Amino acid sequence: MKILCLGGGPAGLYFAISMKLRDASHQVTVLERNRANDTFGWGVVLSDDALSRMAKNDPVSTQAIREHFAYWDDIAVVHDGVRTVSGGHGFAGIGRKQMLILLQARARELGVDLRFETEFKSAEEYKADYDLVVASDGINSAVRREYAEVFQPDIDLRRCKFVWLGTHQKFDDAFTFIFEKTAHGWVWAHVYQFDKDTATFIVECLPETWNAWGFEHMTKEETVETCRKIFAAHLGGHELMSNAAHLRGSAVWMQFPRIICGTWYHDNVVLMGDAAATGHFSIGSGSRLAFDSAIALAEFLHSEPTMEAAFRRYQDERRVEVLRLQSAARNSLEWFEQVERYLDLPAPQFAYSLLTRSQRISHENLRLRDPKWLRATEDWFQAQAGGQPGRMPMLAPFSLRGMALKNRVVVSPMAQYKAVDGCPTDWHLVHYGERAKGGAGLVYTEMTCVSPQGRITPGCPGLYDAAHEKAWKRIVDFVHAETSAKICCQIGHSGRKGSTQLGWEEGDAPLAAGNWETLGPSPIGWGTNPAPREMTRAEMEAVTAQFVAATEMAKRAGFDMIELHAAHGYLLSSFISPASNRRSDAYGGSLENRLRWPLEVLAAMRAAWNGPLSVRISATDWLGDQGVTPDEAVEVARAFAAAGADIIDVSAGQTSPDARPVYGRMFQTPFSDRIRNEAGLATMAVGNITEAEQVNQILLAGRADLACLARPHLADPYWTLHAALAAGQEEAWPLPYLAGRDQAKRLMQKASEAIRV
Repeated sequence: MKILCLGGGPAGLYFAISMKLRDASHQVTVLERNRANDTFGWGVVLSDDALSRMAKNDPVSTQAIREHFAYWDDIAVVHDGVRTVSGGHGFAGIGRKQMLILLQARARELGVDLRFETEFKSAEEYKADYDLVVASDGINSAVRREYAEVFQPDIDLRRCKFVWLGTHQKFDDAFTFIFEKTAHGWVWAHVYQFDKDTATFIVECLPETWNAWGFEHMTKEETVETCRKIFAAHLGGHELMSNAAHLRGSAVWMQFPRIICGTWYHDNVVLMGDAAATGHFSIGSGSRLAFDSAIALAEFLHSEPTMEAAFRRYQDERRVEVLRLQSAARNSLEWFEQVERYLDLPAPQFAYSLLTRSQRISHENLRLRDPKWLRATEDWFQAQAGGQPGRMPMLAPFSLRGMALKNRVVVSPMAQYKAVDGCPTDWHLVHYGERAKGGAGLVYTEMTCVSPQGRITPGCPGLYDAAHEKAWKRIVDFVHAETSAKICCQIGHSGRKGSTQLGWEEGDAPLAAGNWETLGPSPIGWGTNPAPREMTRAEMEAVTAQFVAATEMAKRAGFDMIELHAAHGYLLSSFISPASNRRSDAYGGSLENRLRWPLEVLAAMRAAWNGPLSVRISATDWLGDQGVTPDEAVEVARAFAAAGADIIDVSAGQTSPDARPVYGRMFQTPFSDRIRNEAGLATMAVGNITEAEQVNQILLAGRADLACLARPHLADPYWTLHAALAAGQEEAWPLPYLAGRDQAKRLMQKASEAIRV
């Protein structure tokens, strides 16, 4: 096969090597515009996993690269004058120039024709002369532009400005992140050694800080000197250096483009490396993507029956891996884009947040890497909470306006549809009683409605009748008498989502008979439901009084906490969302106006209740700019806190049938994270949280103060007790169940021994 690689970077060189290793008869030519030793950047980072795959593909070049590596096991985070070090991370660095020299030598050894200082023609001109044309021409790929209509590149230029520098200061003990607060904002550096004398020193900041410093108007030399002064305390008298000789002024600064192409091949032309997809430098994935893609394409070209089949498999399989890495890279780069919200976190929590930012490193993965460091960080968290050392974060106590929770696990509200005329039954007694016995610190009721008209379905419970109060008091009394859990009453009104069938019937569909009129801010129906009546001011005052009456009943029933349900498209939520509120009076239009009545309701409830008070909000309508956005959610949370809320229960969506949610594990936690760390408010995280490890990670990273789990508690009322047992930690079991606890411990011990064997 006659092959042309356009671009002599890592992707093109390694693909050429990989093809010659599989069939020495291939005629492979690599064209490169620059000279052989020209390169931009300083060092390259590769993980142990990447090196293992390279060693299987070509042990010779991998060994040559290993011989020039600077290895480190630790990651150091320097923040607020504190250096935090975590071990077990297993990375290696090599100079980019050195790596290219080694790959060039290996390619020549195998008979690859390397041509430097050669300008490219268009790929179209090469297609007829070569069997295969590989576009490995980098992040600014001319081939990708030439066939843009075919490749359909999606290019997302990210916010942060960064400059790639080097230094002779030694950082050979750890990959180091340094955060410096300057007169113009925070500036940080990603630093790692790549040979015995030199370290990469990537300086990064937000565009606002970049503008305030005036970097746009500085020469390259002025930029380097300014960065040296910012980080002088860490450089030990050494200079910072730039090897971007071809760049001047502000051009030495870059913004990272996240690139992914819809199609990776056209006729006999195929994209590789940064031309096809990019990985952000903060997780060191760019070189890994290049090497892995080169190996995969070379393999498929020799295993598949046709070039078309090889291209198709290469595109399909590599896209999956690329998207996975890009997802982790996006999490990482977004953390840095938003880093100023975390910089006030205490040093141990800030370091933990940084280490887990991509979600590739989980809580228990950190324990495997550095158990001593993680245990110390967990003990720090417990100490801040007044808890006991040696226990995981989810078992730390939490206090809210005088209410003391034994741990951070919350049984989230889950509709049961088993009430009769609004009155909870024995079903509810058993349901809530079991979950309170199950070890969670706080148990929520399902949405408890303020009037018959405010119910979602005929099976929803209420607090608008003396019989309801009596029935709820029976449940609350049981929880208090037999368990150490606290119980919260969630109070709400269904609004336009009311008068519907039970959840296991047709869900949002209207009742077959006996429908009641619904209320809303505007006459906009939900799905197939009839449009609600637009509320008058008098009706708003009447419903406010109903919320207060329900609050007073909850107080008499003995609840420990009350939550106002202002999420999920129910009545108060529908006032907040512009998708359902089209009013032209003082209660519609601007966010301030749309919040006016929900805030009035909360203030009235606060006047009637001096205990812990929460508000559940939808932090996004999943409608883009047509609905509530995450930016607005921060303002919504601040407004509710100012009106008397002690904590914000951060959910999302369910406010419009047109919503386009993005699901995934812990998918709503970022909204809680933002509100907690931008607004400085206590929050609860909810949404596809299923494992104790996830709870621990959310809490220790400072993304929420409490973690809410719904479906896991439906499947296992004793989820908290079982999770603690699995972690080898004790939580108090109900005394009649101690024999069951002991048997469970024996079974877990046997299973653990079997795994070891």
